[in-house]
Amino acid sequence: MRLKKKYLFLLYLYKTIELFMRTDTPSRTAQYMALFRAIETLRPSQKRLFTDPFAMIFLDNTLKLAVKISSIPFLRNLIFKIIQNKAPGALSSGIARTKYIDDLLEQTISDGVEQVIILGAGFDTRALRLNFLKKFSIIEIDHPATSNIKIKKLENKIGNLPSNVKYYQLDFEKQNLTDLATKYNLNLDIPTTIIWEGVTNYLNQEAVNKTFEFIQKFSDKTYIIFTYIDKLVLENPQAFQGTEQLFKNLKKSEEPYTFGIQPDKLSEYLNKFDLTLIENKSADEYRNKYMPERTNLNKGYEFYRVAYAKRVNQEKTFETIIKFLISL
Repeated sequence: MRLKKKYLFLLYLYKTIELFMRTDTPSRTAQYMALFRAIETLRPSQKRLFTDPFAMIFLDNTLKLAVKISSIPFLRNLIFKIIQNKAPGALSSGIARTKYIDDLLEQTISDGVEQVIILGAGFDTRALRLNFLKKFSIIEIDHPATSNIKIKKLENKIGNLPSNVKYYQLDFEKQNLTDLATKYNLNLDIPTTIIWEGVTNYLNQEAVNKTFEFIQKFSDKTYIIFTYIDKLVLENPQAFQGTEQLFKNLKKSEEPYTFGIQPDKLSEYLNKFDLTLIENKSADEYRNKYMPERTNLNKGYEFYRVAYAKRVNQEKTFETIIKFLISL
């Protein structure tokens, strides 16, 4: 009888998480990342890549239970299997890229950045969990539906929101980033790091171009850290492991991937917006860097990439070169 109850409970848990993985809600992608960060946080301290004490507040009770179960060795693989079946490689890619972006962000702070802007912030918690950001101005920008959920849950968790963090809301159907910058008097003249994670692959070419045109207005020594997908996965999904199942789920959720870039063309593309590419890594590369021992999870999502670029005024650079040549 006891074994039957355990079986029914595990079956219920499996079906619930499976349903979540294909549910279409405004904050579904944000919840995926919160789930992944919560799972990582409950790993042994010497093995985890980061700690996120806030990730759990964005999950419903069943998913919170699933996270806790994932800390039990003989049940952990069940949770991993559900996620891996629905989105092969998403868990390991999401965890490794979180750490990778954390590290890139810290590099930019060391280089003199004075503010951080997170576009499409979702349930990102860097402003709260990264101690090196405590003294810096952080601006999160997201759709009102997701932003309001986040603010409410954070207030329930910590009370007053941190004074160095501002939560701006933008309805992309009615406004654009330039409108928002004018409304809130954003300072574009100081070195800034812009994080744009998990967004570009759901946009069209025009929307991506407009965002980079907005970033082009910032001062020199501004950095952008963003994710994108290899264009090949849109043209030939079979070229990457596990994409058949992933694309089926995306189609069901009516949230398909719509935009990608050829990795070898990214530098040329960014140059149009006065951005110089510094790093351009695939999921395989940042997983191998941060979690090479987790071989059972490091398959799939190879098409997902992180890029790191710096704003450079091309006209000033050209003038400097001319002056140098004249002086010879």
